[in-house]
Amino acid sequence: MDAREILARLRVGEPLTPDHYRWFAQGLADGTVSDAQAGAFAMAICKSPIGPDARVSLTHAMRDTGQVLSWDVDGPVLDKHSTGGVGDVVSLPLAPALAACGAYVPMLSGRGLGHTGGTLDKMEAIPGYRAIIGNEELARVVREVGCAIVGASGEIAPADKRLYAVRDVTSTVESVDLITASILSKKLSEGLEGLVLDVKTGSGAFMATPEDALALAQSLVDTAQGAGCRCTALLTDMNQPLASTAGNALEVIEAMEILTGSGGSARLRQVTLSLGGELLALGGLAENAAEGERKINAALTSGAAAEIFGRMVAALGGPRDFVSLWRDRLPAAPVMVEIAPRTSGYVVAIDTRAVGEVVVHLGGGRLVQTDAVDPAVGLSDLAALGDRVDDQRPLARIHARTEDEARRAAEALHAAYRLSDAPVTVPDLIHERIG
Repeated sequence: MDAREILARLRVGEPLTPDHYRWFAQGLADGTVSDAQAGAFAMAICKSPIGPDARVSLTHAMRDTGQVLSWDVDGPVLDKHSTGGVGDVVSLPLAPALAACGAYVPMLSGRGLGHTGGTLDKMEAIPGYRAIIGNEELARVVREVGCAIVGASGEIAPADKRLYAVRDVTSTVESVDLITASILSKKLSEGLEGLVLDVKTGSGAFMATPEDALALAQSLVDTAQGAGCRCTALLTDMNQPLASTAGNALEVIEAMEILTGSGGSARLRQVTLSLGGELLALGGLAENAAEGERKINAALTSGAAAEIFGRMVAALGGPRDFVSLWRDRLPAAPVMVEIAPRTSGYVVAIDTRAVGEVVVHLGGGRLVQTDAVDPAVGLSDLAALGDRVDDQRPLARIHARTEDEARRAAEALHAAYRLSDAPVTVPDLIHERIG
């Protein structure tokens, strides 16, 4: 068996066997497969989708090129994955809330991608926090604390790392088959018993239309279940930022407000509860999702989730007093400017992708892969759909390094908001459940 044989089968539309996928994935991981052959493989799958059974084979093959974690713990091992959005900081309150309810959560997360924020970048806004650790330390922290929010080590699905880099330069990122295998090869390497997927749709989502988001959600759920992992997905709205903030330290602040009961967006809290309820039901820690939501809510309101979050931060190098002094421990930008609307009115539409790009251009994301991220910059007090804005209620507060950067951000933010004299019907936060 060799790469040419596999590519020839794909070229003429012949299905590949599980052995073909295993050989090719191993070749990606060990370098037997060249970049040109990897690109041809990705393009062939992008042009001719491979179907549900083959997605399971490809996912298993990519997962098995690295280490698959195993656990000796007294509760279910659970996790969630989001397809990415603006102001999506759900992972921070969700992981410790699940742990407070008896789950173990090895939450392998990523960095910012395009206009969307990355969970690892948010965690690294906490001084001293180590987001990249080895699998042995990950297992130790999860056993001792109940959760760890960290990045995947090089031992996790190395074939995916190689194929992802090739997809990025061959315009094959959008393939549902390849997206599914990429996400799940890493998530299933965690040794999960249950997985919930937060698939975003709307102006700030990668899958902007409900049809595309539903297709991806169905593919992910079917493939995860076909691979032996209990899984459900929620289609959630990204026609506006999920939180009232966008930017790394600012989103950590909002997550801490949720964890400590001192504030936070109602939308952010509801998605946290909904995803957590699904996971507790999948893991057998709740009779159903509604009971699971009540348990997650209790973990948040009682302070149990905040206590576990503080233990996790300390275990991974952050301040031991973070939960009590988080406002003093996070970086702040030197320039803060409130942006009033040019005319008063109701917010009827938001270009959420553009809002995310404002944060990126302030320095809160990456224009190229090597860019350093400024954790302090971003947006807070973002006006939501249906809000009436005027001189007393601004569009947002900009946190920037310089006055010039704040002015440029204000221009882009004005363009991202559309106002009207009449109020608008706000889209449902959760569009659909799959699984």
